[in-house]
Amino acid sequence: MATETDSVDVIRRRYVENITRIALFAALMGAFGFLSFPYPLSPAPVTLQVLGVFLAGILLGPLWGAGALVLYLLAGALGAPVFAQGSAGIGVLLGPTGGYLLSYPIATAVIGAIVHRGLDLRDPREVGLPTLVGAMAAGTVIIYALGIVGLMGGLDLGLAEAFMTGAVVFLPAEALKMAAAVGIVRSEELAIST
Repeated sequence: MATETDSVDVIRRRYVENITRIALFAALMGAFGFLSFPYPLSPAPVTLQVLGVFLAGILLGPLWGAGALVLYLLAGALGAPVFAQGSAGIGVLLGPTGGYLLSYPIATAVIGAIVHRGLDLRDPREVGLPTLVGAMAAGTVIIYALGIVGLMGGLDLGLAEAFMTGAVVFLPAEALKMAAAVGIVRSEELAIST
């Protein structure tokens, strides 16, 4: 009887911990949205949000990470000023940069699935560097693919112009975000209980 109770308590505790992580990552994404500035080479601003997508997938996995990003999008859609430069509302999600935002849960799920090799969480510090970088590259492709579609529809840009201004100009920044994510994941202070 005590063993059954202990098992239920462990499951409840992990569930509560994961819900807390979802809320924290949604808040982190909002903070990363405030850390943004216009980029003269693109209609999309530069933000740290993609770093948040990388970390959510790597640290929370495909389900909990995607859940955090869905919560973030829901908060912004309902009026919390969590999108780039403190913007909010459904109009942002349906606007020219909405494709980037709507891609975040999908990219997070893909990153998490690659890093964790499925739905079960494992210690991300034990994942090889090629797997980490490959997962983030796959997530970046998803983000840019949907971002480019949004720019094409919202600003009436052709594919080549949307690709250049919505993806290519951001690649150096994404490489830096990938390096930062690897550094954070490899940090000795990182404590993830899986």
